[in-house]
Amino acid sequence: MTSAAYKQYSVLAVSTFAFTVCFMVWMMMGVVGIPVKQQLGLNETEFGILVAMPVLSGSLVRVPLGIWTDRYGGRIVLFCLMLSAVLPIYLMEYASQYWHFLLIGLFIGLAGGSFSVGTPYVARWFDARHQGMAMGVFGAGNSGAAVNKFVAPALIALGGWTLVPQVYAGVMLATALLFWFCSHHNPAHLSGGGQRFIDQLRVMRDPRVWRYSQYYSVVFGGYVGLSLWLTKYFVGEYGFDMKTAAFLAACFSLPGGVLRAIGGWMSDRFGAYRTTWWVMWVLWVCFFILSYPQTEMVVATVKGPWSLHIGLNSVLFTMVLFIAGVAMAVGKASVFKFIANDFPDNIGAVSGVVGLAGGLAGFVLPILFGALVDLAGVRSSCFMLLYGTVCVSLVWMHYSFKPVAEQRLRLAAAASR
Repeated sequence: MTSAAYKQYSVLAVSTFAFTVCFMVWMMMGVVGIPVKQQLGLNETEFGILVAMPVLSGSLVRVPLGIWTDRYGGRIVLFCLMLSAVLPIYLMEYASQYWHFLLIGLFIGLAGGSFSVGTPYVARWFDARHQGMAMGVFGAGNSGAAVNKFVAPALIALGGWTLVPQVYAGVMLATALLFWFCSHHNPAHLSGGGQRFIDQLRVMRDPRVWRYSQYYSVVFGGYVGLSLWLTKYFVGEYGFDMKTAAFLAACFSLPGGVLRAIGGWMSDRFGAYRTTWWVMWVLWVCFFILSYPQTEMVVATVKGPWSLHIGLNSVLFTMVLFIAGVAMAVGKASVFKFIANDFPDNIGAVSGVVGLAGGLAGFVLPILFGALVDLAGVRSSCFMLLYGTVCVSLVWMHYSFKPVAEQRLRLAAAASR
């Protein structure tokens, strides 16, 4: 293996591992928040706000982090970002009031900004033909959400919820040091050094950025929101204990992260548009099925009343969730293939904006999930909301790309004459 190839795959491997750990930390409140909710006596909306606070800060820092990555390089930015999260993680064990957890959650959320650093950092080590694959492999670090569901319940069973931040702080520190010594820097990958911060933000005027942001708010924001919500959903809907509920929730989180690399490969092979289009249709079907609440009906027949139950049992529910997780994994990669194709010189800035949109969706959704349960009393209302967002994406995609498709047909017809 040549020196250049070694550096390429070394950067890809260690960045993916670092992102997995960062995502594990970013999602920790989805599990730790359950005993904290019981300890503080929170309602569903308050629980939604609690688990969403890290997502808020992790989303807001994505745009500046993406721009700094273009300007200074991903190695130094990601290293400093991981170090900045170590102390807040450790301090969580001393929190005792609701506002303590909210404030600390904001600082822990900095780890979530790692995606906007790692994506352009990794992408620039590969040529255009392999960028989708590289970004897909790196994005597989989303599986940190599943790792959290395996590790955190075991730690809580071993020593209570306060053991989780103790262990996670040590893991984050060790990962930061490993990343620094195993990653590399290439000055040729820097861009935007002569531009002001406000100049780089002008890319937001491009309507494609907003379109890709909406797609990403579905495939990534929905993934984050459900990753934070599903453990509690399984506990409340099917009566599982927390360890079993977290394991079943991982059946969604794990493929939703690991299979992102396949999404990158599919985007390279079939194109970003075609891949994203089919992802949205698969999610449309899945969320339609998941939206239907547990229903008891009594039908009057000629032989008397006939009781009928409609609803998914835990096995079917988990199977449909698994399919949705796979689709989201593919979609997260295909959306960023759009960005690599359309904005090769501003990957960091654009990925920061799109990542911000996805992250903000991940922040808002758990709060809306909790509010809908408090208002309507139907747990599956969270999937009804997601079904609506997918409908918006499908309509927007159809009317956005229809003129392009028609132009291609006209050119093909003219060429055949």
